[in-house]
Amino acid sequence: MPKNVIPYKNSDLGKKEQVTEMFDKVSSNYDFLNRLLTFGIDISWRKNVVQLILDNKAKKVLDIATGTGDLAIMMAKKDIDEVTGLDISIGMLDIGKKKVKEQGLEAKVDMIIGDSENLPFKDETFDAITVAFGVRNFENLELGLKEIHRVLKKTGAFVVLETSQPASFPVKQGFQFYSKYIIPNVGKLFSKDKNAYDYLPESAAAFPYGEKFNNILLKTGFNTSKVYPQTFGVATIYHAIK
Repeated sequence: MPKNVIPYKNSDLGKKEQVTEMFDKVSSNYDFLNRLLTFGIDISWRKNVVQLILDNKAKKVLDIATGTGDLAIMMAKKDIDEVTGLDISIGMLDIGKKKVKEQGLEAKVDMIIGDSENLPFKDETFDAITVAFGVRNFENLELGLKEIHRVLKKTGAFVVLETSQPASFPVKQGFQFYSKYIIPNVGKLFSKDKNAYDYLPESAAAFPYGEKFNNILLKTGFNTSKVYPQTFGVATIYHAIK
């Protein structure tokens, strides 16, 4: 299992409660910093996720750790009838709901509070499930993945977009420097939570990316899973089928 990295090392709260508190605090400028720190490339990664969902001909999709709803909104603008965005942070959801309303997508997108390890849905409810930059925040990774497997229909697609670690020189060294020094310092300059942008790159570095995460998907019940590195391996898309 991956190392249990937490946002607040001096807190007595569990990881789930700490992650909730952290995202509530950073919600107001999360979108701005996300675009800034990824140079906007994360938008193209999300588009690749949406295309995999469309290829699977999904009509009813669950977006877990939806945050401010970027991926949910992107899917709702395509040929997908119903998108449920679920997150544990009220602060992030409040912003997501405003974005959904501003774009007139309230009939297609439902933003709800919920826990990935205890999903409030019946077995085999969704045609597809997505998680973008959220699985590394699960307190119990395998439990969360088993819950996802439970509410996903047979032959349904589970698509994960998550940060990873480049392996080739000099991208590896450059990314390590960027993660260790640039992300925390820029994050602390703009964020209301000084711990958040230490936690985010630290949790990314500890996450079992690539074939390690692929093997965990297979272990938790998915029949097949493919790995698609993005932008020299700084992020990876995992496409699993139930």
